Amino acid sequence: MAEQAGGRRGRTGMWVALALGAAAVWAARDVPAQLGARASGERRDRVHRSPQFSGGRFRNTVPATELTAASMPRVAAAAMSDRERRRPSGPIPVLRPDTGGASDGLFVTWYGHSSALVEIEGRRVLLDPVWSDRCSPSRLLGPKRLHEPPVPLRDLPPIDAVLISHDHYDHLDMPTIRNLVDLQAAPFLVPLGVGAHLERWGVPAARIVELDWNERVTVAGVEFVATAARHFSGRGFARDETLWASWVIAGPTRKAFYSGDTGYFPGFAEIGAQHGPFDVTLVQVGAYGDAWPDIHMFPEDGVATHVDVRGGLMIPVHWATFNLALHDWAEPADRTWAEAKARDVRLAVPRPGERVDVDDPPAVDGWWQQIG
Repeated sequence: MAEQAGGRRGRTGMWVALALGAAAVWAARDVPAQLGARASGERRDRVHRSPQFSGGRFRNTVPATELTAASMPRVAAAAMSDRERRRPSGPIPVLRPDTGGASDGLFVTWYGHSSALVEIEGRRVLLDPVWSDRCSPSRLLGPKRLHEPPVPLRDLPPIDAVLISHDHYDHLDMPTIRNLVDLQAAPFLVPLGVGAHLERWGVPAARIVELDWNERVTVAGVEFVATAARHFSGRGFARDETLWASWVIAGPTRKAFYSGDTGYFPGFAEIGAQHGPFDVTLVQVGAYGDAWPDIHMFPEDGVATHVDVRGGLMIPVHWATFNLALHDWAEPADRTWAEAKARDVRLAVPRPGERVDVDDPPAVDGWWQQIG
């Protein structure tokens, strides 16, 4: 009997091991594709000709201190403590966006994190769309969404352009891009080098527009300008082989600015002088930390950026959806609101899925404080 029981346990263990192995293979099958591809041919030649490219990598105009190996143990230890405060204590309110008919005005629908829809004078621009459950190359590991997308991808209205700021997983999502190729006819506007990722994922070359800083293109009557940011790039072990950017979105009479991910630097005042003023800005205010002060802005820096680019209404982004830093979940919105009041900045803090009329924005009501 003992031998039979041992045999059954052995067979059970074998089946469990096989099941776990199969699950691991399933979860990892997309990882090689998720890493994207390196630029080659004319894409590589354009990368190498860029004034931003030197010594085999793209570089910031103002050097940035990045997270170092020496600081990793301290950051890892901090990440293991006070984990609950980095998550909301209750459900995040998600609204079903109403983006039915085109409008000649200027509207912004924030879907969470940095994903947003800018409706500018009858045209629609989708920013950094991430609809996956995790911002990671793995289906099982990595930061997991804290709320559902407000709308399925298939229910988005017709899009005129998809704008990508850089190639990190929380801004460039392979499954979302692959779905958008089939669901939409819009071109993808990306910084230099990022087009190689998209081509590997099945985006036709004719639908990819790569820009260096200060280059521009007009799509559907809207002018897009890739402008400077202070960040870095990479989806695997290689770093800074693709460019990062902020973006100017200019319709016939209205303008929007999207910061992308960035540290604060004097370049924003230059962008404001050259391209401003802007009716609305979407500015990164979350996922900051003392160990990486130059590549993600603190909320006060985000408000300063809005002022520097000569913004009208500010909408904070890059918070609430993924837990990517050590600060409290609600802290980015609290600090942004306080700084905006101190500097007399017009602010809207929408719930995920809420459509903001830039000319008649909702009053800030502190909704996040009820679940912070």
